[in-house]
Amino acid sequence: MIPIIVSIGLFALIFGIVYLRNREKMAMIERGMNPGVDFKPANRNFVLTWGCLLIGSGLGLFLAYILDNTLYFARDNENPALYFALIAIFGGAGLFVSYLIEKKDAKKEE
Repeated sequence: MIPIIVSIGLFALIFGIVYLRNREKMAMIERGMNPGVDFKPANRNFVLTWGCLLIGSGLGLFLAYILDNTLYFARDNENPALYFALIAIFGGAGLFVSYLIEKKDAKKEE
C-alpha cells in the first residue's frame, strides 16, 4: 500500500509543479512580459553561503566524531547531543563567515 501512495504522491507533486509553472508563464505572457527571461536570485552569493554552511557543518561533525571517540570512554552510550550541538555551532560559524565575506565584498563595490 505504501509504494502505491508514494507513487501517486510523487506524480501529483510533479504534475502540480509543471501545472503551476505553466500558469505562471501564461500570466507573464498576458501581462506582456517575456517568460523566457530568468530572474536573478536575491542573494548573489548563494553558493558561498551554502558552501560555508556545509563546510562548517562538516567540521562540526568531524570534531564531534573525534571528541566522541577520544574523550568519552563509554562505548555503549553514544552522545547525539554532542553531534547536534557541534553541527549547529560550526554551521552557524560558517554562515557568520559567509556574512563577513559578503559584507567585505559589498564595501569593495561601493
